[in-house]
Amino acid sequence: MVLKIEGLKQHYGDHEVLDIASWEINHGIYWIQGENGAGKSTLFRTLAGMLPYQGTVMLDNQYDLRKNPVGYRLGLNLGEAEPLYPSFLTPADLIAFVAEAKRSPAGQAESLINALGIQYLNNTFGSCSSGMVKKVSLAVAFLGKPSVIILDEPLITIDMEARAALFDLIKTYYAAGVTFLLSSHQTFQQEGLEVTQTFALKNKTLIEFPVA
Repeated sequence: MVLKIEGLKQHYGDHEVLDIASWEINHGIYWIQGENGAGKSTLFRTLAGMLPYQGTVMLDNQYDLRKNPVGYRLGLNLGEAEPLYPSFLTPADLIAFVAEAKRSPAGQAESLINALGIQYLNNTFGSCSSGMVKKVSLAVAFLGKPSVIILDEPLITIDMEARAALFDLIKTYYAAGVTFLLSSHQTFQQEGLEVTQTFALKNKTLIEFPVA
């Protein structure tokens, strides 16, 4: 078991957003679908340890998000749908900081920078387009030695070259044992990505779809 959820509840004030009694996955590539406002980003941010929650979240059968927060966060990375970074920071600043925090292997950051075509390392985020910021967020999501990488709407705002590079990275990391949770309104078939299982986030919980 790579990721396991039990009794997960998430609220915004009095409004309940998530109520997932039980859900677990093994190594694979999982497509999480859902209408806008269904709670996908809330689920992903909860799994990444960014939001308080009720319930239990376990990674790799040994890291409880509450009891083992450091080990858990080293093993799970999130690339957000619409990343926001301080306007005065540069991509070089952010990538270096996250690489250190995630204990990134030597040369990994440079490899990701080259793969995704991030040629504006010393620009401030305030001067970057949304597509430029998105590519940095994708690079950051692959840093370290994660067992799970969550990519929330990874295809929005990026160009075709970055899109091709992203799918190459997903395939390479998956072959090395990394599990992916992907949320997208676009399909992945044309890139040759084989999705292990599809789930829909509906009525506050995850519903399994048959394998396509």
